[in-house]
Amino acid sequence: MSALDAIDRNILRLLRVDARMSNAKLAAEVGLSPSACLRRIKLLEQTGVIKGYTALVDASNSENTIAVIINITLERQTEDHLDRFEAAVRKYPEIRECFLMTGGSDYLLRVEVANAGDFERIHKEILSKLPGVLRIHSSFSIRNVLATRTKGRR
Repeated sequence: MSALDAIDRNILRLLRVDARMSNAKLAAEVGLSPSACLRRIKLLEQTGVIKGYTALVDASNSENTIAVIINITLERQTEDHLDRFEAAVRKYPEIRECFLMTGGSDYLLRVEVANAGDFERIHKEILSKLPGVLRIHSSFSIRNVLATRTKGRR
């Protein structure tokens, strides 16, 4: 897909706030007909700009999970090492997010655990077995301050 124009960026901004917004309302907000808006959304999905939709769940209202932020340093930063590490990370649903980083570590991962014992299992069975890992540094969150930028709490 070519570069995103102002309308595409506006569609994405509005969907980040409310992905369940009706197509008719979204079209009106961005100044398109509903059919033109739907075509743009489908194109954004087909080209991978929109990778999917998800629900943000308030952990206090569901399972009590703790977010753990993990900094990973690899033995080497060659393309092969990065590719092998990233392919391995994708195999584990316990790893919710993975970012290639600049600075002191190579990757930042986020996992959610029920307790320290649950994290110990993930550390032993998954993190320590990822290919090329030199160092693992983990931090437990106290609470989530901001999950996404929305118009307001619902």
